[in-house]
Amino acid sequence: MAQAADPLDPPPRRRALVIVNPYASAVSDRLRTVVLSALASRFELEVITTRAQGHATELGFMAASGGYGLVVALGGDGTVNEVVQGLAGSAVPLTPLPGGSANVLCKLLGIPGEIVDATEYLLGLADKWRVRTIDLARVNGRYYTFSAGVGIDASVVKVVDARSALKARLGASFFAACALYVVARHYLVRPPQLRVSVDANEFSGITAVVQNGHHYTYFNDHPIDLAAGATLDGGRLAGVVLRRGSPVDLPTLLWRGLSSRRDIGAHRQVDAFTTSTGVTVEAVDRPLPLQLDGDYVGDVERAHFELVPQALRVAC
Repeated sequence: MAQAADPLDPPPRRRALVIVNPYASAVSDRLRTVVLSALASRFELEVITTRAQGHATELGFMAASGGYGLVVALGGDGTVNEVVQGLAGSAVPLTPLPGGSANVLCKLLGIPGEIVDATEYLLGLADKWRVRTIDLARVNGRYYTFSAGVGIDASVVKVVDARSALKARLGASFFAACALYVVARHYLVRPPQLRVSVDANEFSGITAVVQNGHHYTYFNDHPIDLAAGATLDGGRLAGVVLRRGSPVDLPTLLWRGLSSRRDIGAHRQVDAFTTSTGVTVEAVDRPLPLQLDGDYVGDVERAHFELVPQALRVAC
């Protein structure tokens, strides 16, 4: 007869793969070592450091069929996005640990945005295991978790990503400075034009944002809201189209984005929408930059957005 387990024995340790971005801007080598040591006390841990762009996606695919009980993405939203490409549709849950400048998905899931607090939170999950399933969005075949954009925001991300050292050192302030530069340089006079088709409606403008989550991003810890009507498990996408930019309109747009009591979709230069079917954005006169989860992924002539319901398991 098998001997009953001692009720005081700790629960079996869950097998976890930690995918580490070594260039994550908010985590020093020393802090990373402390975090991994703490996780190893509660999980059967395997740690792999990414070597190049796209490596985290390969590791996500490997983990999806590798017998892991958890994948931890230690990096920023870009690292998480890469891992999601491999994990989407699998039974293996993901937990993001904040290592970047914004860590939007962490905050949307209720995971603390600071690495030490988030590690403590994950250690607590080892005892009180909780998994939920969330929707993903997809554009031109690539998944994203909370937000994507064509136009101004993607142009800003493109400039920021080209200066990663300043991004790591200055954080949100550098994003703000780049936004002012991009708008003044490219979007006030003869800006690129785009056309947006959603359900039976068509909009024209200079920027389109399509969200799968409630907040578009964060300025430090302050949520920035653009589109209303999307949540991670709500079964709908929400978006806004900016018709034009001008020195008169931009200050009021900024104020509405920062205010929790003002709806940016009600601005006179903004068209807002929600949909469960899909959104198509087409460049009118020249290709436009596209960003997914805060990472620039290239210039496109056409971007088709769709919802993929209940596509990702997350431990949170």
